[in-house]
Amino acid sequence: MDTTDPATTNHPTDDSSTGAPGTTASPRTAQPLAGLTVRPPTTADGAAMWRLARDSGSLDLNSSYAYLLLADHFAATCRLAFLGDGSAGDGAEGTPVGFLSAYRLPADPATLFVWQVAVDPRARGRRVAGRLLDAVVDAAADDGGPPVTRLHTTVTTDNTSSRRVFARWAAERGATLRETSGYEAAHFPDGHEAEPLLVIEGIRPPR
Repeated sequence: MDTTDPATTNHPTDDSSTGAPGTTASPRTAQPLAGLTVRPPTTADGAAMWRLARDSGSLDLNSSYAYLLLADHFAATCRLAFLGDGSAGDGAEGTPVGFLSAYRLPADPATLFVWQVAVDPRARGRRVAGRLLDAVVDAAADDGGPPVTRLHTTVTTDNTSSRRVFARWAAERGATLRETSGYEAAHFPDGHEAEPLLVIEGIRPPR
């Protein structure tokens, strides 16, 4: 999993907020971004999702067709964030500044697997990733499935910004975060790093 919403400068650059396996992470404080709206994507948003991934400079870029499928078939568990009111000519909703792609595990629909999170550089460090996670988890029951009680994602060991994002979110939702084995480097044919699995459990409902 990739995310491009690193911590702000008032957050430490270490992973101390992750805590030991099975413990509750400590919350961090970030100033939310004003004027942000979040909604499920439509087929017309697939291109914006692809561009955000491309322009991130760090995400594994999938085909444009893959993002169209995510926006079409998995809209209930994906989200797109917009900034502004469109006064600058970017459309009625404003400029797309972030997206999250995720899906329910087929064998365990109460578990949400987060695939990618991308945030535009102008909006990073302002809790956009957290807003995207809140939106998709809190609305999960609306798609006819069970409430999401567990979140899975895979993150390389050197991707400290992604780990901080998920540690902060787990803390905000009163959940625990632990790490376990995920995909080993040998599973990938192209020299990809291993992707350990992060498990967030005990997600507190929205207030």
